[in-house]
Amino acid sequence: MRKRQIISTLQSVEPFNQAWLDMDRNVLVEVTSEEKAYPIESALLADENENCGWRAANPGTQIVRLVFDELQKINRIRLVFEDVENTRTQEFVLRWSPGPGHSFREIVRQQWNFSPSGSIREIEYYTVDLSEVAVLELIIVPDKADREARASLSSLRLA
Repeated sequence: MRKRQIISTLQSVEPFNQAWLDMDRNVLVEVTSEEKAYPIESALLADENENCGWRAANPGTQIVRLVFDELQKINRIRLVFEDVENTRTQEFVLRWSPGPGHSFREIVRQQWNFSPSGSIREIEYYTVDLSEVAVLELIIVPDKADREARASLSSLRLA
């Protein structure tokens, strides 16, 4: 058996002067569903102040897949989730693949408890060393208790 450790370090503070990947070009975005008022572009474009993020049109597990036109080197990943209305336990899995015919490699699997009276925002920063990334996939299970919750994503940035 061969194995390799994926280096992933959670950072508590966002590094300054981020050169985030421009996902407006050279990326095909695939999504399992989206509410018209909350398209996936709102979570991927650079100006967060004007965006309201993405929200799934249907309850249950959702996938956001980024298929790059050219292989990417990714060093930093930032994810922001927010829910001010529901109490729920969300799980997400972030994984990548070097392309067709290759299996996905998991970067991180994380759970978060949302509560309107306390924890309404989850912000995750990861430092990674990923080369030749063809596909990056985010799988969101919005509620581990299988209630009718809908997945959402405030922001996804890559550098």
